[in-house]
Amino acid sequence: MLATLQTLLRHRSFHLRLVTGAEPDSEVLTQPLTWAHSSDLQDPTPWLSEGGLLLTDGTQFDADGEAEWADSYVTRLVNARVAALGFAIEVVHQRIPERLVKACARQRLPLLEVAERTPFMAIIRFVVDTEARTQRERLEWSLAAQRGVARAALRPDGLIAVLRELEKQLGCWVALFDAAGQRVPIPTRLAPSPDLVDEVQDAVRRALDRGTRGGVRIASEGSDVTLQTLGQHQELRGVLAVGTQTPLDPAGHDLVTSVIALASIALDQSRTIDDARRHLRSGLFELMLSGAFEVAERSVEQIWGALPAAPIRVCVLAEQLPGRALHTELELLAERQRSRVFFAEHAGRLVTVTRYDDTASLRKLLRRGWLPAGCSTPVGWSELLVALAEAKRAAARANRERLFVRFEELVSDGMLGTLESAGGDVVAHRMLQPLKERPGGERKMLLDSIEVWLAHNCAWDPAAKQLGVHRHTLRNRISVIEQLLGLDLDRFADRAELWAAVQLDQATADSK
Repeated sequence: MLATLQTLLRHRSFHLRLVTGAEPDSEVLTQPLTWAHSSDLQDPTPWLSEGGLLLTDGTQFDADGEAEWADSYVTRLVNARVAALGFAIEVVHQRIPERLVKACARQRLPLLEVAERTPFMAIIRFVVDTEARTQRERLEWSLAAQRGVARAALRPDGLIAVLRELEKQLGCWVALFDAAGQRVPIPTRLAPSPDLVDEVQDAVRRALDRGTRGGVRIASEGSDVTLQTLGQHQELRGVLAVGTQTPLDPAGHDLVTSVIALASIALDQSRTIDDARRHLRSGLFELMLSGAFEVAERSVEQIWGALPAAPIRVCVLAEQLPGRALHTELELLAERQRSRVFFAEHAGRLVTVTRYDDTASLRKLLRRGWLPAGCSTPVGWSELLVALAEAKRAAARANRERLFVRFEELVSDGMLGTLESAGGDVVAHRMLQPLKERPGGERKMLLDSIEVWLAHNCAWDPAAKQLGVHRHTLRNRISVIEQLLGLDLDRFADRAELWAAVQLDQATADSK
């Protein structure tokens, strides 16, 4: 810790007394001194930098002109941002000139009385030695911190361990964001204050949008956040955010720089490993679906632990594969809840398997990301294919308003739900096959026509108006549909059958 006016005043051998310019509990007394030096020049400021203690015995003060230039002397020191003035008594002057005391009081420059012929060199040496000792201690801390980070990088959970070590060494919070600007869920000890979260998130997105390496600093009262991009130019891997109470000093910056290099390497390695894990999970899931369950089960058990105990529920995301952040969160969830969660990719969708009554954590995770999903009925592992089909059908009904749909709910949706759960979609597909086999343009025209006509309760004029055709044209199209499907659409029963087939076929298409 650097020397301050307060530490000098408390050092009894220096015989210093605060005369004016600051209160005894003023913050200025606790500010670090960057230097201490003596000078009896009338204007020493060209050779001074800010933040130091200037010592003088007052030789430059002319008793006759004291009133004139005491003010200008102090003004020059204040403008040069000198921290304080030390005046030696019983050398040239028996006491500090009153004009100088008043000038320091007016301009709030701390004025110290140096008594008992205290050697200026002792004070200067104390400030210099304290600074040297502080730098040495900081260097030793830096080397120890670097070693700690290096050791953490060798652990199996290298990236998490490195960030935790950085958090420990700096007493700060640490957040890692991926290339999409999503926060990577790493269980560190501290978290940013809620009022900083949005500001940091916006700064992260701006840094990634620029696509170039660089840093950003967010400074506010009681908080200082440093953001640094990870990766190469135009190939950014993410952003590291470090939040401290005060700005980082050079040693702290050096440590963060080391962590950035290690985190960049770890992210590249983690991405490769994560990709391999995803492919392995998908391959094992395909083995389960193909009937080679025991082989897949043994492999899963060796790597991640036992599979969830039956009866199980299979869940399928309604949307296409999400970003890497969800995979990372699922990996962490599966690690925390070993033998309770298994997940994989299948046909472009993310599929999870849990015990039938153990979906709470999964639902919370999906709800946080507003990710709709469908879930099967409770089944045994031997019915995995059936459960997957049920989950897909349930996912087709899921949306942002209804995030989590269970297959049981489809049955309660009415006759269509019952037909769907009984495999009515297969019958619907076969029934509409003659329409789907028509050439592309004609197929779309006929399917659009029948959907609009049925949606308008088979009323000709409003349906024709929506399609932008004459009602006779629409009648001709419906006649073609009747011939292709072998239906009489003047009969209510045939109309109802066609409507049900269209609804079931659309639901099946949405679930794929």
